Amino acid sequence: MGEFLSAGELARVLAPELLLSVGAMVMLLATVWRPQGAHATAADGAERTSLLARFGIVLCLLVSLVVMIAWGDGVAGTSDQRLAGDGFRWAIDCVIMLGTILTLCLVEAEHHRSGAYSPEVPVLILLAAVGMLVLAAARDLMLVYIGIELMSLAVYVLAGVNRRSARGAEAAIKYFLLGAVASGFLLYGIALLYGATGSTRFVDIAAWVSAHAMLSPLFVVGTALLLVGFGFKVAAAPFHLWTPDVYDGAPLPITAFMSATVKTAGFAVFARVLVESLAGAAARWHGGLWWLAVVTMVVGNVFALSQRNLVRMLAYSSIAHAGYLLVALVVASPASTTAVVFYTVSYTLATMGAFGVLVTLNAGRDRAPTIDDIAGLWLVRPWMATAMAVFLLAFMGMPLVGGMGFFAKWYVLQAVLQAPAPQTTLAVVVVMTSAVSAAYYLAVVSAMFMRPRPDGQPVPSTAPLARSLITLTAVLLLALGLYPTPVVEVARLAVTSPATAPAAPTDRAPGPTRLQAASLPR
Repeated sequence: MGEFLSAGELARVLAPELLLSVGAMVMLLATVWRPQGAHATAADGAERTSLLARFGIVLCLLVSLVVMIAWGDGVAGTSDQRLAGDGFRWAIDCVIMLGTILTLCLVEAEHHRSGAYSPEVPVLILLAAVGMLVLAAARDLMLVYIGIELMSLAVYVLAGVNRRSARGAEAAIKYFLLGAVASGFLLYGIALLYGATGSTRFVDIAAWVSAHAMLSPLFVVGTALLLVGFGFKVAAAPFHLWTPDVYDGAPLPITAFMSATVKTAGFAVFARVLVESLAGAAARWHGGLWWLAVVTMVVGNVFALSQRNLVRMLAYSSIAHAGYLLVALVVASPASTTAVVFYTVSYTLATMGAFGVLVTLNAGRDRAPTIDDIAGLWLVRPWMATAMAVFLLAFMGMPLVGGMGFFAKWYVLQAVLQAPAPQTTLAVVVVMTSAVSAAYYLAVVSAMFMRPRPDGQPVPSTAPLARSLITLTAVLLLALGLYPTPVVEVARLAVTSPATAPAAPTDRAPGPTRLQAASLPR
């Protein structure tokens, strides 16, 4: 417990986080710089925001390169086992960087129209990404808390960063207040687990669980509080109530960031905590997580049916997708973590592409686009309507045209059905709720292709960056759907293993199985 790490070891393991942090600090200094002289104008601030967003994109590409080099060189975690250096961490880091880059592209595209963002916005996005990278690497509950707070505090500010918007201010206040309550649950759970086990390291908690046949009430309550805190962060029902209002009020690029990248980081740390430290206590938490997954899938899809506001519809859709990802955590079969990585890649591409379309439709206005705004889009922008259809069908998991989204759900179903004790009930719920989702996804597709364009509705004009983002994400979804092998091979290596083997699961009260390196079915 009293290990001391050298600066060289920390620098080697935390190279991506350090590089991104230093870059964000340099950008922060640039935000306070003001041109001197009589020629300084408000346009300089707008130009500086665009410049910092582009610099942030380059910085994230550089961090992605560092991550891939570290993965290829086999950089291990720290000797005290508080930071991971496994394939799961590096794969999640790549997904986080992908989402951050696409978010910065969306910020630049919308700022080009509205000029609503201050230079601090790209900096806050990068600081949130630093917290996410810490979450992907954390093998200690205190590091988990530090990563969550760094990520969350930046995102709270980002939700209300448009100072012209009363809706944004309301969203930020709601997110901050409920997030503070969830953080309290999380921290109290960490304190109770420390009180029960005497450590916050995952390996020590797992060893304590394996050494005690009877788990203390302190440990059980701490675990429950921990799950509540994580449930809020990933927007699982019934901890989802903040999601529609915050997504609807926040700027569209920030909503995309919360929906895709924040969710990816949340599920990464959720999976690692369950698998590496709490796997031996599966009898205590798995039944609750099983029901949490079912309720989340049902609530997300049922409430999305009545939405005409496209952002709120995608908010409930994100809740439903949180349920699908919870299914992979519930089963915890050899293919479950690979399914999580594959799913987050697909979901990130589809989410960023869909919000790219919404940013274009909104044309910088402080309002959420509705189905009427997208009606008849095929008649005026056929390429954009086609791309949006690809994104929606990917969410739904439609074969062929759904591209990579189909394989994402397929691998989750395989993880469910190929477990040593197949979880047939969960598989049925996944299929049925996916069928329900077809109603609201296809309603939007129908409006784009089969309804006339409302009178007076302007023809959306696209900035080059937004057009490139929409096209790129749609092409990637289709191409990787036809040939998913590259992502499959990456996901296959993203495996984290528990310290102890839990008991065999049953269909009624499902339990996890020992994770080990295993390829996805080909």
